[in-house]
Amino acid sequence: MPESAVVILRYGPYSAVNLSVEHRTFRLQGLQVVLAKDGHKVILEKIEDWNVVELVVNEEVVFHCNINDLEFGGDGKLDPLCQEARVAVLNAY
Repeated sequence: MPESAVVILRYGPYSAVNLSVEHRTFRLQGLQVVLAKDGHKVILEKIEDWNVVELVVNEEVVFHCNINDLEFGGDGKLDPLCQEARVAVLNAY
């Protein structure tokens, strides 16, 4: 994947600590940092599917996971899902 690729980060609503179900970006911070460090432009896009995160490159979903499986906050360096997502984006065509 060339540098400065556009990555659409689609995310659905989820419930945090017995709060109402809403779109929140706290668990996406590490993922955004990891992708930005590789030079990619990350565009956030809300979707209606609960607990879902998808990375789209060239109109193809290259990675998906449950948003609750991502670590809260941070820089993504120690989150294995962030590293898996990074590799998926780098391997996208």
